[in-house]
Amino acid sequence: MAKMQIEMNTLSQSFYKNNFTSSQTFNKDCIFQTRLKVPSYTVAPTVAEVNDIIGVVGVLYICTSLNPVVFTKVGAQ
Repeated sequence: MAKMQIEMNTLSQSFYKNNFTSSQTFNKDCIFQTRLKVPSYTVAPTVAEVNDIIGVVGVLYICTSLNPVVFTKVGAQ
């Protein structure tokens, strides 16, 4: 128990002396090795989450609002 307390004190002192370094990685792009399949509808659904991607009669849409649910066409199709 005493050894654990000494190790905790050492670790705590190192932390407060700012002796730690860290990094964070963010994905900047995404490469699909296969096809991306999106749900296909004949009309846009009335229930969704923001950023849901769907296809409606061959046109790609993304959900941009929840109240009311709004799907916006992606790009010039």
